[in-house]
Amino acid sequence: MANLSEKIGYALGDAAAGGITWKIMSIAFPFFFTNVFGLSLSDTAALMLIARMFDVVTDPLMGTLADRTQSRFGTYRPWLIFGAIPYGLVFALLFFTPDFDVTGKRIYAYTLYLLMMVMYTMVNVPYGSLLGVMTDDDNDRNQFSSYRMVGAYAMGFITLLSFPYLQKMIGGSDQEQYAILCGGFGLLAALMTLACGLMTKERLKPQRAEKFSFKQFGDLFKNIPWVYVTLIGVCTNFFNGFRYAVAAYLIDYCLGGNITAGSLIINYTVLMAFGEVTCMIFGGVSPKFTEMVGSKRMAFVISSVICLVLSVVFFLIPQDPAYIWVIVGLVVLTSVGVGLYSPLLWSMYADVADYATERFGASSTGLIFSSGTMAQKFGGAISGSLIALLLGVAGATMIKDDMGNETIDPASITESVKTMVWALFSLFPAGIAFVMGILAYKFPLKK
Repeated sequence: MANLSEKIGYALGDAAAGGITWKIMSIAFPFFFTNVFGLSLSDTAALMLIARMFDVVTDPLMGTLADRTQSRFGTYRPWLIFGAIPYGLVFALLFFTPDFDVTGKRIYAYTLYLLMMVMYTMVNVPYGSLLGVMTDDDNDRNQFSSYRMVGAYAMGFITLLSFPYLQKMIGGSDQEQYAILCGGFGLLAALMTLACGLMTKERLKPQRAEKFSFKQFGDLFKNIPWVYVTLIGVCTNFFNGFRYAVAAYLIDYCLGGNITAGSLIINYTVLMAFGEVTCMIFGGVSPKFTEMVGSKRMAFVISSVICLVLSVVFFLIPQDPAYIWVIVGLVVLTSVGVGLYSPLLWSMYADVADYATERFGASSTGLIFSSGTMAQKFGGAISGSLIALLLGVAGATMIKDDMGNETIDPASITESVKTMVWALFSLFPAGIAFVMGILAYKFPLKK
């Protein structure tokens, strides 16, 4: 039975990954690349697509490598302990804008973004796999998953809420603000990741397949529960990816920029921070909610319906800053569904890993959890890439600013572009929630 300090330690891992690095990357891209760093819409879209093709290879390889690791720290923990510092450093460098020409910036962005994806994989695949070897008790797994999501969303709330105030405090150019802020956040993420590796325990010994074999990859596609949970994982990350990546455009283009409500500055990070705190609360009650409805499968279906209905309602709100509290309210209510389903996904991956061991005879926990990380990156980046492409289709064009950097031309932000942004935040996620609910309903493991 795990104690409280271990659950907090495990939560710190996703507070670093989900609450800092991935949260900033999800909400800042592609806005950072197009409006701060100086890449074109087409470059940004291509970068994210290429990175996803790269992850198709690196994530499963990392999973199989982690499964075969043997050290005095265990199987998965050493990757967190020794990968923490490089992970935070690369994240900091990713948000540094060098004084290069367009070609130099393109090379820098591609190199650092791909390297960041490697570091994220190297740390987060073993982190997710830890759940499969810390305990085999289903209730404990739900508790660990719940703590994980509370940690991620609590830190996400702090990160997003503090971002505009820290920017204002730092001053200077946007490039300087992002470089300094993300340097600090990168250090914090590194320390949290290290703490997670040191505070957790591996109680179960994986049934190892010591020799590498492509049979394990083939077995994945014979594992029907894995196919379902991977598709569900892609959907959850598409749902969040569209909303987070388009939030900056929504505030800037549809609502006319940051909104001051009393002493509160509502920019895109603060808008989504309201959702983070809601996800934190309902992520905490997710195990009880699951127990009440009788299964993870049905809890996921109900959560998907909440996300679907409220996303459609959001599209009907006028694009007017006078409705800011209605907008905030719907972000909060939609996040109820997100908070309820988020812990379930990782607990379902652990169930699938157990099923795979029983059916195929050897542990493939790291490989199976790597598909969760791949789904996360795939959903986040493809949605970001599609946003860049669809804004161009709707009529957005690029110009050079006074410093010679490429940025979106304000004159090209027509009603069609605004409508596209509004739909990307609402109707596109609604469609994804519908598919997600169908897949969850058909999920074969009835736990």
